[in-house]
Amino acid sequence: MTPTPPAPTRRQFVATLGAAASLASLGGCAITAPPSAAVRPAPQPTAVPHSAGTAIPRFAMPALACDCHHHIYDRRYPAHPTATLLPDDATVADYRLLQQRLGLQRNVIVQPSTYGVDNRLLVDALKSFGPAARGVAVVDTQVTDAQLRALHEAGVRGIRFNLSFLVGITPDMMVPLARRIAPLGWHIQVNGTADRLLAVGDTLRQLACPVVFDHMGQLPQPQGIQHPAFALYARLLEQGRAWFKLSGAYLTSRTPDLSDSGQVARALIDLAPERMVWGSDWPHPTKKAAEKPDDAALLDHLERWAPNAALREKILVSNPAVLYGF
Repeated sequence: MTPTPPAPTRRQFVATLGAAASLASLGGCAITAPPSAAVRPAPQPTAVPHSAGTAIPRFAMPALACDCHHHIYDRRYPAHPTATLLPDDATVADYRLLQQRLGLQRNVIVQPSTYGVDNRLLVDALKSFGPAARGVAVVDTQVTDAQLRALHEAGVRGIRFNLSFLVGITPDMMVPLARRIAPLGWHIQVNGTADRLLAVGDTLRQLACPVVFDHMGQLPQPQGIQHPAFALYARLLEQGRAWFKLSGAYLTSRTPDLSDSGQVARALIDLAPERMVWGSDWPHPTKKAAEKPDDAALLDHLERWAPNAALREKILVSNPAVLYGF
């Protein structure tokens, strides 16, 4: 990674992505071939930055298990001038420690609001992780087809609209961008409170591509599945148009054991187990340093939500392979 990169011009942005595409074509970041052997790594107890505890998960992780939601932060890359969420660094090397601790082999890096539509850190992180990683970028309607193709070659498989921290994008960009990314097989990922997501429900129904909901759609507690947004989620799932990330259970929970969020997770799984994926949300950017959760304990909740090993393998391995093209 290049130290202290300047803010990019559009020409520099295209050049950066073009270089990533060239590396991919030369094998530097092959993004279509799966690992040659599906060997299950043994989790290693270890301390990980931005994560409490050192313990490993309680249940056996299937081979090729995927964390479908985490971020990378690096102060050498400039934050967007209007960004308000400015976490400490959380690097590729830091995240590799989490993979070792949890026994995970694949990962999906999600572009945070911090960097707006400047995806250089995302692309560089994808290069560092190699063929077992995919990415979700943030783009606006000025993005060119060449830039989209270069992002695809770099490993990107979707674009994100963070309705809670809109930086460099607006919700009215969703429909036109969905039409442009649909031929690539991409999806639109949305994050926000249930009220915000319900407010854009008509837009989500119009999308020409699948929609992926962060953090179980952030249904507030104690309403949970009684919130009106759940009906929207259920309809989209029943129509085969939506996927959900079983992540961020602590964001809306009001119970120490996260049992209220667990009810939401089980309801979503019951509706469409073939379109559920799991994510850590590391490095938990909305949490203060002293409040970071234990990532192994968070992963252990999946055993309660999906007590069958075959179902967990679907959520951790098979479903991510479909959604992200591993």
